[in-house]
Amino acid sequence: MPMTRTGTTSPRRTPERRGKPPYRTPAGPRRAPRGRAARHAVAPVVCTALLTVAALAPSAAAGSAVPLPHRMADTGGGDQLITAEAPTADATGGTVVWWQRRIGRWRQAGSAPARFGSGGLIEGTTRVQGTSTTPTGLYGLPFAFGTEPAPPGTAVPYRRVGPDSWWCEDNASAAYNRWVDPRPADCAAAESERLADYPVQYGRALVTGFNYDRPVHGRGAGIFLHVNGKGATAGCVSVPAGAMARILSWLRPSAHPHLALGTAYGPTALTRY
Repeated sequence: MPMTRTGTTSPRRTPERRGKPPYRTPAGPRRAPRGRAARHAVAPVVCTALLTVAALAPSAAAGSAVPLPHRMADTGGGDQLITAEAPTADATGGTVVWWQRRIGRWRQAGSAPARFGSGGLIEGTTRVQGTSTTPTGLYGLPFAFGTEPAPPGTAVPYRRVGPDSWWCEDNASAAYNRWVDPRPADCAAAESERLADYPVQYGRALVTGFNYDRPVHGRGAGIFLHVNGKGATAGCVSVPAGAMARILSWLRPSAHPHLALGTAYGPTALTRY
């Protein structure tokens, strides 16, 4: 769903010094340690600080060393996963990474900068159509489509966009959140997208499984992974054209790929899905 569209009915504590105090003369104040004594007085403080850093380092390094899919609650059970992560729920930019699992370990296969909805991101089950929000969650990838030919090596089902290819977003239609070609009478053009009207964004695209298998009218329709337009989207995720082509050439239906949408932290964190 590009941003511009035809009709939308459519958010540390300092270590305590330890050790013997310096020598105090009966008639004078405490003297500052000198030479070797000074070094011995400072040593416990340095050691304590080093131990503190050493204790913190493993936990910080562990989080970054573990690939994101291994930290997620669910990856869909397949061997290919695309993650689309925004830093916060109100962000409109982030990163898309595609991952391949081999011998039980996920490895990064590629990455690209991503754009999200102009309204930010929101939990998919509470999304409302027309809010320009990107729905978070874990979704299947039913098929791909485009105004351009499929990239070499594409194995996922790919449909070419024609002059009568539409995505029905009319809440009153039986074809809600479905590709229709031609557009049925009960699907109002003003409430839907004629795909050929977006030759750049829909040059190549992947349909996401958001609200797809059992559509809930009013939740949203036409959430895709597609090519960048001029700015944020109306709820989809977009990437540069080259990245979109690489993703389509890489995907394999036999690997049961999924798309995970979410944020780095908070209630819509990717690791929850």
